[in-house]
Amino acid sequence: MTALSFASSADLGEKEQTLEILADGVYALTAEGDPNLGAVEGEDFLVCFEALATPVAARDWLAKLREHTDKPVRYLVLSHYHAVRVLGASAFDADTIVAHENTYNLIAERGREDWESEFGRMPRLAKGADSVPGLTWPTLTFSDRLTIDLGGDRGNLVLQHLGRGHTEGDIVAWLPQQKILFAGDLVEAQAALYTGDAFHRDWSTGTLDRIKALGAEALVGGRGAVSRGREEVDAAIEQTRHFLNVMLTEVETVQRRGGTLKEAFEATHAALFDRYGHWPIFEHCLPFDVSRVWDELSGIERPVIWTAERDHEVWAQLQS
Repeated sequence: MTALSFASSADLGEKEQTLEILADGVYALTAEGDPNLGAVEGEDFLVCFEALATPVAARDWLAKLREHTDKPVRYLVLSHYHAVRVLGASAFDADTIVAHENTYNLIAERGREDWESEFGRMPRLAKGADSVPGLTWPTLTFSDRLTIDLGGDRGNLVLQHLGRGHTEGDIVAWLPQQKILFAGDLVEAQAALYTGDAFHRDWSTGTLDRIKALGAEALVGGRGAVSRGREEVDAAIEQTRHFLNVMLTEVETVQRRGGTLKEAFEATHAALFDRYGHWPIFEHCLPFDVSRVWDELSGIERPVIWTAERDHEVWAQLQS
């Protein structure tokens, strides 16, 4: 395997964004494997889901959304703490920024390091990086479940923490009346997983089981196309589970025979490549994924903080 450019630093081409209307007042923005976003209309307000990496990037999304609704943003919901999901929050002028309590704690613990790390890994997503006013701090947190009454006959939007997964603070946004789920990075459809801050064993079992049990008929994952119909939704969930299980199996096999982290990466890459290697951000993610799986199976319970320096060290060790 020849050396590759660091992470996604060489991926500078613009991705086509598509706004889709999933139901009356329910919107999703997908972007060929870049981070997805969502919005749900209440009777006289909006709930937005995810914020992108910068206010400049977020304003592009909001301009598209404003072609359909001029309601003010009452709630901005953040599925987890990663910089490319949260640092554009100031563009929304939201009354309330909602996240899981663990997300608030993770921002305090490692938000600054994550900001520097992610902008270095994915500079194309950091459009107008100097427009970021600082770390994004949730103003409303919860532990298990928070329900937003959308008013009128629109039903409820249910925010839930279904277990550790992509991070220890992931939440989903569930519309039980419309059976639409915004899953954040807990599910990806036709896009590779980033798991550098993950809890793979929890994620691949109970967390995905609980997501599947909701019975969604449309699912917006963190990246990739919208899944429509139970068959596509279940396929996206099971593809996510399969990716996780292959990594766990391959890394554990190498560890048991006394192999190295680089050998674990090569074995995992070989096992996943035919099915997933052509998907967005596969090569970008896998060194960080395998590094975290290795740590987790070695007994390191919480993910080691990624810094710009550590990013380059792991990349140089594995992706060459």
